[in-house]
Amino acid sequence: MQTFAAYLAGGLSIGLAAIGTGLGIGWLASKAMEATARQPEAAASIRTSMIIAIAFVEAISLYALVVSLILITK
Repeated sequence: MQTFAAYLAGGLSIGLAAIGTGLGIGWLASKAMEATARQPEAAASIRTSMIIAIAFVEAISLYALVVSLILITK
Protein backbone atom coordinates (compact mmCIF):
# COMPACT_ATOMS: atom_id res chain seq x y z
CA MET A 1 0.00 0.00 0.00
CA GLN A 2 2.85 2.37 0.81
CA THR A 3 4.46 1.79 -2.59
CA PHE A 4 1.17 2.47 -4.34
CA ALA A 5 0.78 5.77 -2.48
CA ALA A 6 4.34 6.79 -3.38
CA TYR A 7 3.76 6.09 -7.08
CA LEU A 8 0.41 7.89 -6.99
CA ALA A 9 1.91 10.94 -5.28
CA GLY A 10 4.85 10.99 -7.70
CA GLY A 11 2.59 10.77 -10.73
CA LEU A 12 0.19 13.42 -9.46
CA SER A 13 2.99 15.81 -8.57
CA ILE A 14 4.62 15.73 -11.99
CA GLY A 15 1.25 15.63 -13.78
CA LEU A 16 -0.07 18.72 -12.04
CA ALA A 17 3.24 20.51 -12.51
CA ALA A 18 3.19 19.72 -16.23
CA ILE A 19 -0.35 21.09 -16.57
CA GLY A 20 0.62 24.24 -14.68
CA THR A 21 3.77 24.69 -16.72
CA GLY A 22 1.90 24.27 -19.98
CA LEU A 23 -0.73 26.80 -18.97
CA GLY A 24 1.89 29.24 -17.71
CA ILE A 25 4.00 29.12 -20.85
CA GLY A 26 0.91 29.42 -23.05
CA TRP A 27 -0.28 32.44 -21.12
CA LEU A 28 3.19 34.00 -21.25
CA ALA A 29 3.51 33.52 -25.01
CA SER A 30 0.01 34.87 -25.59
CA LYS A 31 0.70 38.05 -23.64
CA ALA A 32 4.09 38.49 -25.31
CA MET A 33 2.45 38.24 -28.76
CA GLU A 34 -0.17 40.80 -27.75
CA ALA A 35 2.54 43.15 -26.48
CA THR A 36 4.56 42.72 -29.67
CA ALA A 37 1.49 43.44 -31.78
CA ARG A 38 0.86 46.66 -29.84
CA GLN A 39 4.49 47.83 -29.86
CA PRO A 40 6.47 46.18 -32.66
CA GLU A 41 9.52 48.35 -31.94
CA ALA A 42 9.86 46.75 -28.50
CA ALA A 43 9.78 43.18 -29.85
CA ALA A 44 13.40 42.37 -28.93
CA SER A 45 12.93 43.49 -25.31
CA ILE A 46 9.63 41.64 -25.01
CA ARG A 47 11.15 38.46 -26.45
CA THR A 48 14.07 38.58 -24.02
CA SER A 49 11.77 39.07 -21.04
CA MET A 50 9.53 36.25 -22.25
CA ILE A 51 12.42 33.80 -22.59
CA ILE A 52 13.66 34.61 -19.08
CA ALA A 53 10.16 34.15 -17.66
CA ILE A 54 9.74 30.84 -19.50
CA ALA A 55 13.00 29.62 -17.97
CA PHE A 56 11.65 30.35 -14.49
CA VAL A 57 8.38 28.56 -15.24
CA GLU A 58 10.26 25.54 -16.57
CA ALA A 59 12.38 25.47 -13.41
CA ILE A 60 9.22 24.86 -11.37
CA SER A 61 8.46 21.84 -13.52
CA LEU A 62 11.98 20.51 -13.03
CA TYR A 63 11.64 20.90 -9.26
CA ALA A 64 8.41 18.90 -9.43
CA LEU A 65 10.21 16.20 -11.42
CA VAL A 66 12.88 15.93 -8.73
CA VAL A 67 10.25 15.73 -6.00
CA SER A 68 8.37 13.10 -8.00
CA LEU A 69 11.49 10.98 -8.41
CA ILE A 70 12.29 11.29 -4.71
CA LEU A 71 8.75 10.18 -3.81
CA ILE A 72 8.89 7.18 -6.13
CA THR A 73 12.31 5.95 -5.01
CA LYS A 74 11.54 6.02 -1.29
